[in-house]
Amino acid sequence: YDLVLMDLQMPRLDGLSATRQIRKLAIARQPRVAAITANAFDEDRRACLDAGMDDFVAKPFRMQDLERVIERTRASLHAAV
Repeated sequence: YDLVLMDLQMPRLDGLSATRQIRKLAIARQPRVAAITANAFDEDRRACLDAGMDDFVAKPFRMQDLERVIERTRASLHAAV
């Protein structure tokens, strides 16, 4: 996958823990991970970035917010080639 849209509040494993587990995977190319959350405080953003996420979008969001995340992913894929 190129991009994972990660919810922070999930039933079995929260998004921060899930991201940490993804980052531990021994895979050739890690996906970008973007938080999609209603937790919109600066400390929430910092916790997401500290867990290894690449981006952060607060709910409710506008389509341009999601497009920005997708464009950053596209740019990072082109830079990696």
